Amino acid sequence: MDNLKNDKKILFLSLLAVITFIVVVVGATYAYFVAQGGTSANTNVNVQTNTTDALSFQVGNPINFSINQENFGQGMESQRGSTIASATLTANNATNTATENYYVYLNITSNDFEYTTEDEQAELLLKVTDPDGTEVTTLGNLERKTSGGETGFDITTATGLITIAANYEIIANPQTTQEWNVEIVFVNLDSDQNANTGKSFSAELIIQKEAMSTSLGNFATYITNLYTEDGVNDLYYHDGAGTYGTLEAGDNSYRYAGANPNNYVCFGATGADCQNGDNQYRIIGVFGNQVKLIKHDYVGSNLLGTDGAYTSSTYSNTSSSYYKGSKTTINRYYWNNSTNNNNWNESNLNTVNLNTNYLNNVGSTWASKIAEHTWRVGGNTSENIFNVAVKSAYTNEITSPAEATTYNAKIGLMYVSDYGYAASPENWNTNMGLLNNDTNRNNNWMFMGLNEWTISRQSDFIDRVFFLTDSGYVRTNYVSDVYGIRPSFYLASTVEISSGTGTSTDPYVLKVN
Repeated sequence: MDNLKNDKKILFLSLLAVITFIVVVVGATYAYFVAQGGTSANTNVNVQTNTTDALSFQVGNPINFSINQENFGQGMESQRGSTIASATLTANNATNTATENYYVYLNITSNDFEYTTEDEQAELLLKVTDPDGTEVTTLGNLERKTSGGETGFDITTATGLITIAANYEIIANPQTTQEWNVEIVFVNLDSDQNANTGKSFSAELIIQKEAMSTSLGNFATYITNLYTEDGVNDLYYHDGAGTYGTLEAGDNSYRYAGANPNNYVCFGATGADCQNGDNQYRIIGVFGNQVKLIKHDYVGSNLLGTDGAYTSSTYSNTSSSYYKGSKTTINRYYWNNSTNNNNWNESNLNTVNLNTNYLNNVGSTWASKIAEHTWRVGGNTSENIFNVAVKSAYTNEITSPAEATTYNAKIGLMYVSDYGYAASPENWNTNMGLLNNDTNRNNNWMFMGLNEWTISRQSDFIDRVFFLTDSGYVRTNYVSDVYGIRPSFYLASTVEISSGTGTSTDPYVLKVN
């Protein structure tokens, strides 16, 4: 009898355990992470600044986020990990005063998180508190967001070095300790975050007297190294023998294609101003050893000026469902209002607005990063450009134009074929004059929604130029008409990248010095 009771008890406990396990598994709707981090210092670095002054540093443990099934569950708190970095300066016995400077970096050594919501709500937030106990609200080009009731810098997809403090001053009289506090928050969005299941994040603080090189290397090389096969990272290699064979340009370029690839670049700034629309550009592709950019949004008179081909006529109605830009009023420019012919070398838009005003307004530091390029401006007929698919348009526009006319300058506009190859590959066999349905428009990151000039002339007319229509297809019109402008240019082959992941909120940032 006792054995029977024991058997029943064991059976009951077993069933209870199974039921409990099922409840836990069924309740695992949202992904949560266990944060590992600490504020106890585990590293000491002493810097003897002269015979008696001494500067020392301490850092806390790294921060690691990892999946833990036991912490899956709806309604739980956001997960957190924190660490510290401190600097202590001790002055000499003679003066009892000393002043030094140091640098603090967050080095994200691994991060394969992704956004799980369509509007890219932040899922990893960085919070920094300075030695005065004040929360830092500006940090390089990182965007500050509020997500799930938490506010901080969005580092959901960030990797590499983030500068926390640069050349920060510490004064001792006779001794001072400054402590930086860093917290990483995995935010509970109360939505399905299971796409991040199995993902991990690791970061460490670095504090030292010398500045670290923030360069990730040559920009063109960095981008081409992202390519592994066609479509990965939205990059396509156009060698003419790849996945899409004869549809490819065949120029060995690496081009971005699709709806919204991570090809955003900050040009004209390095810090918080990267979120300014005037500093946002996108990568058309890598050609040889140069990265080709185009301005993300239409350019304004603040960069192109109000002389040359400028007109006071603007696009003031931006309610079009096609329009993807951010401006409320778009400046428009003639292609050529000086002689009414379609010779690019005579166009005021080229000589005055783009290659004088624009270069002056971006400043010498940034203008020096732009390479002088030989633009192919011979053009071709409408039959050879918009009544053909993009491969033929490329051949007729770039390889074998109607005239072998070129123009050397830093700034130009998009080629018709640039636009064609920015579409996802399933559109590469569609005539350029028929790219006007939702499938074409929604799968071409270069489409913005307003009439826009290209650099290519219609060769069988003396006063017509190809332009991108507000419906997404290519047509021609008179040079005396006025459309939107997006400058395009090739970066110098020596330009380096310092940070960024290429998203709109974390664009690639170029190394300035």
